[in-house]
Amino acid sequence: MSSISKAARRRRGEGGPLGVVAWIVAIIFIAPVLWMILTGFHSEVNAASNPPALFAPLILSNYAKAFANAGPYLLNSLMAAGFSTILVVVLALPMAYATAIKPIENPRGVLQWILSTKFLPLIAALVPVFITFKQLGMLDNIWALIIFYTGLNLPIAVWMCHSFLADLPPDIMAAAEVDGASLPTILVRIVFPLSAPGVAATALICFIFAWNEFLFALNLTATTAATAPLYLVSWITSEGLFLAQLSATAIVVSLPVVLAGCIAQDRLVQGLSLGAVK
Repeated sequence: MSSISKAARRRRGEGGPLGVVAWIVAIIFIAPVLWMILTGFHSEVNAASNPPALFAPLILSNYAKAFANAGPYLLNSLMAAGFSTILVVVLALPMAYATAIKPIENPRGVLQWILSTKFLPLIAALVPVFITFKQLGMLDNIWALIIFYTGLNLPIAVWMCHSFLADLPPDIMAAAEVDGASLPTILVRIVFPLSAPGVAATALICFIFAWNEFLFALNLTATTAATAPLYLVSWITSEGLFLAQLSATAIVVSLPVVLAGCIAQDRLVQGLSLGAVK
């Protein structure tokens, strides 16, 4: 028992300097966020002062205004990110099943082709995507963003799901086939439950990518389907930069993603670690 306690104390002693470094790095990363939160409680005059007015009087009007006006934008972002994430998972899971568990001909080539669709810079696809949705009469329509975000996130979702499904024991699916289970039944009742942590991690990453997307939201929407990032930049005007209001709005816009990450943290860690240990 004494040897165990000595070993534990030795490990804690060795981890002391690393722990200090970890805390320093964490503080460096979190300091800008804390500063932004504090700036949101200042008036515009104090927020723009140089040097910064650290102990200036605090007000709540910036956050009150941000919450009061953010509703439609947050709802649009929630619909675009939420529905596109659901579609991505529904499409990516059978595609990954075809490449990982029931390999189609040349699955490696298929995966490489899927990944190659991410090589093109997004700005290069802006004009054809804009023209396509304009011809379809879908500009300033939330479904245009849902369709686009589905295609945007599908390649990375297929690759992630492929890596998760490749670690599943194939004997379970084979036994289900022997028992007469159809493909949809295998996917819903066997593959999805076994790969739930990986699917959750994939869904969360796709949700964050869709929530934060700005370029196509700016060009495909105007007022009806404008998303949260567009609401954020509305405080950068020709009259000047409303720094305090911009900081408060940035925190409000970030809250849904932060909450989603906190709720799915265990699933995210578990999903991203699948396949790490053989």
